[in-house]
Amino acid sequence: MATILDITRGISQVVGNTYDGAHDENGEPIKIGLKREEGDPINDSRVMDGFKVSFRGDQLGIHYHSEIKLKDAHDKKFESETAQMIEDIASFIKKEYKKITGSALKLKKVGELDAIIQNTSRIRTWVQAKCYYEIGGANLDPVKGESKDSVDSNFKSFLEQGDWKNDAKPQGQPVYKGKGKVQARKDIHSAYKAE
Repeated sequence: MATILDITRGISQVVGNTYDGAHDENGEPIKIGLKREEGDPINDSRVMDGFKVSFRGDQLGIHYHSEIKLKDAHDKKFESETAQMIEDIASFIKKEYKKITGSALKLKKVGELDAIIQNTSRIRTWVQAKCYYEIGGANLDPVKGESKDSVDSNFKSFLEQGDWKNDAKPQGQPVYKGKGKVQARKDIHSAYKAE
């Protein structure tokens, strides 16, 4: 059974090989299924999209980002197409993970797709979507219970003394005004008073 550290390293190697313009060992471009791979990179306008992963305990988060047209956001199939894009990325990660590590990666979808569409103008619009997958077969240490208070007793007594704004303590910063007199003021708008 693989540890979560081994699985994380394998997934990180997969994601490290997926930058825009990456090639495999045969010199062929790596095809993930993203929109930026479609068309000719010189003649066609490029669609900017990509993904990243995050880890949350025994879960893998796939975060997808893409520039879109506003009319595409109003399409009824937009949400299902975005969910399918994340599924394609997950299947690519599983396939490449098997290639790199020699063992299979099991991902089970947890929850629903979380997507947000934002724009900066009437022209520029983008979508940010994420979905979480439970990593199967991960050997994780279980949570043993609530954490215990490990603050040193000296530091705890220091914290219990309160802050410098306590009424029992003199307020303000002492300022030397010359001729052996130290004065202080409450704030910058109040007058100086001898201490």
